[in-house]
Amino acid sequence: MRSLFQYFNRRKPTTKYVLSLDGGGVRAIAALVFLKRLEAASGKKVFDIFDFFIGTSAGGINALNIGGLGMDSNELEEFWSQENLNKTMSKSFWGTGSFLQTKPKYDGIGKREVLFNTFKDLSLGESKKPVAVLAYDVEKRIPRLLSSYDEPGIKILSAASATSAAPIYYSTQEIDDGSWLIDGGIVANNPSLLGYAEAQKLFPNNNIKILSIGAGINRRKINGKNSSKWGALNWFNHDILGIMLESSIFDEIATDLVGENYLRINSSYRPCQQKNG
Repeated sequence: MRSLFQYFNRRKPTTKYVLSLDGGGVRAIAALVFLKRLEAASGKKVFDIFDFFIGTSAGGINALNIGGLGMDSNELEEFWSQENLNKTMSKSFWGTGSFLQTKPKYDGIGKREVLFNTFKDLSLGESKKPVAVLAYDVEKRIPRLLSSYDEPGIKILSAASATSAAPIYYSTQEIDDGSWLIDGGIVANNPSLLGYAEAQKLFPNNNIKILSIGAGINRRKINGKNSSKWGALNWFNHDILGIMLESSIFDEIATDLVGENYLRINSSYRPCQQKNG
């Protein structure tokens, strides 16, 4: 960990540091473990180490908390308390999941309460450092980057609600300008490349270094033969959404394009086994 901090702390006046945070629902909390250790090893807040923050979905909420409000890892941990998590997943309409369900799994009321209690009426333009989150415009059918520098009038609450509006789980969100947005994870769950491109525009005469933190990779084996018989419900029960979001292609491209100035942290994990029916 200390060597990692030293890598990012070989600060030169012409170097800018980007923190990129993946989406992944509650799995994005795993980033807290790393950030807490980084702060302990460096003696600095993550907010003070990095110059630009970008995230998708729950990672976008983390980016807004850090870059927008200046939270440290302890404050971020408090934000993701069990009480707040319970609120964000309030009033489930269905237990096991079905593509026949006609309403989102969660009503979103508790989630909005948690976000409002944190961000109040602040706008993106009031962020303490440059920050951006990724969403998707369902009417225009295009990705939408909500940032403190290009969209200063958008409320942080709106940006946080939109980037984390995962289809099936939460409803489509209408933001301040009348656009209807959903979770940016359907475009790029790992927003590192977008962060690199944005940082080049923000800091055109600087060297850009990126730390990209994932939400974990599910390494549980899926039985290929059994999966050949699955329909929508079976695929949903075997985490098809997680499979779609954890693609490594963005990491591979970023490694090729950015080289040694790109560092990816993403641990594998094995959830409870499910029967491959």
